[in-house]
Formats: sequence, structure tokens, C-alpha cells
Amino acid sequence: MNPPSFALTGHDGQVVFVLFLVTISFITFWFVAESLPLKEKLLRKFSRKAVVKYVLFQKYTGVVFLGLVPFVLSMLFLPYGPEDYGLGFKNTLSSFLWIIGLAAIILPMNIRAAKRPQNMAMYPMIRAKVWDNQLIATNALATILYLLSYELLFRGILLHVCALTLGVWPAIAINVTLYAAVHLPKGPAETIGALPFGLLICYITLTTGTIWVAVVVHIILSLSNDYLAVHYNPEMHYKKS
Repeated sequence: MNPPSFALTGHDGQVVFVLFLVTISFITFWFVAESLPLKEKLLRKFSRKAVVKYVLFQKYTGVVFLGLVPFVLSMLFLPYGPEDYGLGFKNTLSSFLWIIGLAAIILPMNIRAAKRPQNMAMYPMIRAKVWDNQLIATNALATILYLLSYELLFRGILLHVCALTLGVWPAIAINVTLYAAVHLPKGPAETIGALPFGLLICYITLTTGTIWVAVVVHIILSLSNDYLAVHYNPEMHYKKS
């Protein structure tokens, strides 16, 4: 048996680079965002407002380590431009129809899920009892920027580079596998649900050539879940203007 060759050939270097980039980016994000010393420091300093500041810190950490840093490194070291990562605006009509169709499915599902105790125990991440307009807007902005960064990493850089170098199905398999794996801390329901959702979003992203359906649908899924969870949680309420 001949010894294996460790020489990088063809597009191997691009695949190795992007897989390491995604892995290191997510590991860095996770350990910074989940820092217990930082959480304890915020609790001592800000008391009631600490939970809000900590969740916002987590989301903006994701913006940096899942979005900005991987995008800059990809632009520097890979031979692709923004449109190659799905940042262009194309197939607008089909994208719009996908968003409307998926929203019509997601919203009724989230209404049912929001009434379940296990969902109320996890969402919203900001465990504030009173939600005023400022908190609603602050949470929305952080979530939108975080999910844009998240989708840019997974369905933008990872999916497109793998599809261009390995082919469509290996790219989808890698993407869905990693996407499900990063949902493990959220429990079996979300981890299993990430498999069909990830598969569908990969298909839509590759057929439309843009990540914007994934971004908008993910935002609808997350924000509707947050605000419905507040609505149905007896320990939380919206402050009237």
C-alpha cells in the first residue's frame, strides 16, 4: 500500500481553508460568548440589566466572529467576490415567493410552540419581565445582525465554496451536518429540526444564488419565536406606550 499524499491539489486548499475557518470562527465565538467570568462580572456590575447586556454581547460577538472576521479573511485569501457568497440580489421574484411561503408555515408553528413550557424556558434569551419599545427594538437589531452574520458564514461562505469546489451534494451534506451539530446545545428538538430546515435552506440558497431568503426566513423564525414567547409567558408582558 502506497503512503498517502498530503499535497494540496486542485481546490483542496480552498476546502481546507474554509472548513478550518468555519471551525475556528465558531469555536472562538462560542467560548467568548459563553464566558462565565464575563457573565458574573456583568451580574455584579449591572444587576437587573446584566441579562440584557449579556445576551446583546453574545449576539454582537457572533457578528464579529461569525460574520466580519470570516468574510474579511475569505475576501483576502479566497479567489471569490461577494456575489460568489450569495450576497448579490438576483432571482428576486422566486426569493420573495420562498419567503412568503415559508413565513406562512413558520408563523403558525411558532404560535403553537410558544405556548409550550419548554419553549418559554428557553425563549426569549433576554429574560426580562417587562418588554418596552426600546428593548423590542434593541433585541430585533441584535438578532438581525447576528443572523445575517450566521447565514453569511454557513450558507454564504461555507456552502458556496464547498459547492464550487466539491459539488452540490457534498456541499449540502457538509453544511447540514455542521449546522445540526452547532444546535446540539439547544436540545434534541432543535438539533433534529435543523436537519430538514438546513437541507431546504441549502437548496433554496443554491437555486436562487443568494443568501437573502435564508437570512430573512431565519429572522422571521427567530423574532416571531421571541415575541410570541413573551406574549404567552405569564411572567412577562409588553409595556404599553
